Parts: sequence; structure tokens; C-alpha cells
Amino acid sequence: MRLRRCRVEIVAGSDAGLVRDIEAPVIRIGARRGNDVQLSDAKVSGLHCEIRLDDRGYRLRDLDSTNGTYVSGLRINDVYIQPGAQIAVGSTRLRFDPLGESVELELSERDRLGGMIGRSVKMRELFARIEKLAASDTTVLVTGETGVGKELAAECLHELSPRINGPFVVLDCGSIPASLIESELFGHERGAFTGATSSYAGAFERASGGTIFLDEVGELPLAMQPKLLRVLEQKEVRRVGGTKTVNVDIRVVAATNRDLGVEVNRGRFREDLYYRLAVARVLVPPLRDRKEDIPLLIENILAATPGGEGAYIAPETIDLMMKHDWPGNVCELRNVIERAVLLAETPDSEQALRRAPPPMPAKADMTPSTTASSPDASMTVPVDIATPFKLAKQNVVSEFERRYISKLLAHHDGNISAAARAAGIDRMSIHKMLHRLGLANPGRDDMPPGGFPASADDDDV
Repeated sequence: MRLRRCRVEIVAGSDAGLVRDIEAPVIRIGARRGNDVQLSDAKVSGLHCEIRLDDRGYRLRDLDSTNGTYVSGLRINDVYIQPGAQIAVGSTRLRFDPLGESVELELSERDRLGGMIGRSVKMRELFARIEKLAASDTTVLVTGETGVGKELAAECLHELSPRINGPFVVLDCGSIPASLIESELFGHERGAFTGATSSYAGAFERASGGTIFLDEVGELPLAMQPKLLRVLEQKEVRRVGGTKTVNVDIRVVAATNRDLGVEVNRGRFREDLYYRLAVARVLVPPLRDRKEDIPLLIENILAATPGGEGAYIAPETIDLMMKHDWPGNVCELRNVIERAVLLAETPDSEQALRRAPPPMPAKADMTPSTTASSPDASMTVPVDIATPFKLAKQNVVSEFERRYISKLLAHHDGNISAAARAAGIDRMSIHKMLHRLGLANPGRDDMPPGGFPASADDDDV
């Protein structure tokens, strides 16, 4: 894979004459350090805009800057630009030109890395980048949409690193109440607050010697961000209610589905913390940008799904799947396949799975092709037309959730963290589902129906 070198030239403004030749799929422009093009213009935001190369061309996107980004006199938010385009930011005018030269990007020869699978160029480029970054202790920010597999990328960074024999500790910053986040990160001493009946080692202490993965770090409360920054810089923590500092030997990997550049400009994320986390960046591509991987993903999801061994999905169904945009990414694909397997429990389960309805492609013809009396109209899902539609739909969804979550937890011996990773959902979602459905955890005898275990371990909470 080859990437064209691009030139950004400042043609007007306080930095006129400045020229930058850049070999990267994303070019960031702003007034702060860390940008590919750093400007001294006081009217330019710290992270002002970016030019991103994708399959359609060069995409200029304003990062919610204070004074806006302009092309041909028009203020833009997100637009594709042509070679030679002139861009106005603050009092500065830039000219953007892709050059004739190009550089070769390294691609991995693997079609899978850890739990990630893909033969597409984008995935092999991602694998090569992870392999290179894993060898160092560099802090890495993993970005991507919900459901693309950011945690899998973080696991690969750990498993391919010299820290493989150390712990890999996951902390979901978006699922912990704000009042408990400091304790979860740094730990607490006995009596530090109401309910602190014993001392507790936080995630950073538990991860010492290994890797800490801060999932959904963009959800971290603003008041907590300076404390996290201090730990990242000093590599030492102090428990809540404690006086001693504890040195920690850790590698930090963070992930978010938010655009932290925009969050910085909106004042919701500290700029210094952003640059400290984004020493190196890994972007996990959405499924719509690597649809050639869908058949391979289907094959592996079926093999890993209880009851899916030897199952068959008709080629015409796969063709429809290839046309779908998959806004939920790999998680959505997995849910569709697993639902088909679970609802195909008939004497002829393979045939039922073969006829399982695919997801509706974008802009598909919505004209009904069957009626309630058609032999294939209900597929393997029982339909009672005497029941109101919303209630009938909820009954089917609830039954699917009940069977799915029961089998999932039984398969993972009640370990909610392992089950959540396998299903691509949040751990708290499983707790809420158990509570809503009134289910007990089939792998844990001490789990009351819909509740938390009497003595939860770190894998459950």
C-alpha cells in the first residue's frame, strides 16, 4: 500500500512561507504542539481542523473550532477538497497539495491478530502498526466507532509486548459512577469514605508490571482528569484517604469513540491530558470500510457460537450483508449471526439458519414480499398477529435476550467480564439485563436473581 506525500503551504498570515511535507493519512492543523501543522495565529484553535484521507479522497473537517474553517469563502464543517484547495483558518490561509511522491506503508502478512480478524488492506495496515507499537512502552490512544473492537486492539498491544506475563487490567471509565471513579483508579484506605470497610488497590496498582486499559476515557469527569495526568507523568499513585505514594510500573492504553480533539475545543477534555494519551494513535476501521472481511468474520463467528458449528448462511444472504452499512460494526454482525443461530433451534437447524433473514441493507426496498400466511413469513420466529405489534416484538426480543445471556454466562462459567468481551457489550449491560429479566447468573451459585454476587471479584464489577 502506498500513501502520497502531501504539502501544506501557508500563503498568508503570521506564518506565511511555512511549508510542511507530510506522509500521514491524517493531517492535523492547530495552534498547539502535537499538530502536524502548528500555527502561531492567535485566532486559530489549539486543534482547529484536520485533513483525512479515505476511499473517497481528502476530507477536510473542522474540529468545532472557535472561529471556523473556510473554503472558497464558505464556512465548512465536513467537506471533500480538491488538490490546490485554499483553506482559511483564523487570519491564516493555507494551500493543500498532494504531491507526486509517495511512501510505502507496511502491511502485516497476518489475517488475524489476537481476537481481531481481517484480510483487508486496512486491517493488515492496523496489524502492522500494532505489532510495531507493541514492542515499546509508548502510551497509545485507540480510537474508533462503537463495536469495532478497540478492546481487542488493546489486548493485542499487551499480548505482543514484553509485558505479556504481567496483568492486563481493564477499567471502563463510562460505567463507573463519578463518586467511585477515583477509588477505582487509585484505590482507597479503610475508612476513607462511608462503606470503605477495608483497603482497596485501584486499577493502577493492580496493573503494575503490566498494562492498564482505560476504556471510554472520553467519559472521564473533567475534575478527575488532572489527577490522571499526574499519575501518567509521575508513575505513582496515592490511595484515597492515604498519605503514602505507591510507584507503579505500567503501560497505558486508552480508548474512546469520541473525537477528543473536538472535546478539547469544547472544554470537556483537558488538552494536556489529550496529548499525554495520544503519544501514538491507533484507529480501528469501521466494518463498512472493510466489507471484504465480512465472509471471514461470519465464518469465525459461527465457529465460536454454541450451536453454530457447521451452520450455513446462503450466499444471497451474505451478498445482502455486504451491502449493509453496519452502523454497529462487528458487534452488530456478531449479534445478527448469534441471533440466527439461537432462533434456528428446530429439527432442521442448518436449513433454518440458512433461511434466517439478513439485516436490511441501507436504502433497501421496503415493500413487503410476504404476508402473514406465507410459509416463510415467520421464518423460525413464532408470530401471533392477535398480539399488538410492539408487544409481540418485545416478547421476541426478551426471549432472545433471556436465552442468549443465559447461554453466554454458562459458557464463560459466570465470569461477566469475559462474557462481556466475547459478546462485545458493556459489563454493566449484562448486570442490567439480568436484573430486568429476573435471571440468576447460571455460572455463579452466590448470584441472586438480577443482583450482584455476595462477594464480587474484580472480574465481575
